[in-house]
Amino acid sequence: MQVTDILTLIPAQAAGGEGGALMGMLPIILMFVILYFLMIRPQMKRQKEHRNLVAALTKGDEVITSGGLLGKVTKVSDNYITLEVSELADKPVEIVLQRSAVSNVLPKGTIKSL
Repeated sequence: MQVTDILTLIPAQAAGGEGGALMGMLPIILMFVILYFLMIRPQMKRQKEHRNLVAALTKGDEVITSGGLLGKVTKVSDNYITLEVSELADKPVEIVLQRSAVSNVLPKGTIKSL
């Protein structure tokens, strides 16, 4: 073989090697795409729904907190809500919670039916 023959083979082998490297990385790229659609995207959707739920809280809503408390919202501020959880001697028992502690908003009248 001459030197010119060797030089012409080197670019052909390099081009074939690049294709092989891309094909070798394809399963890893495919795994990240699947991971995004199965785990990351649904989690972002749940976070957005929770953010909208917390932003829409108003006085009179009946809610369940992440700790399991059931009550009625009596006051709403920027970061906190006041939740009436019970009545004791005709005086309401109220607690102050962070807005993000609310996990579900219940239909009106749910507390009375329990």
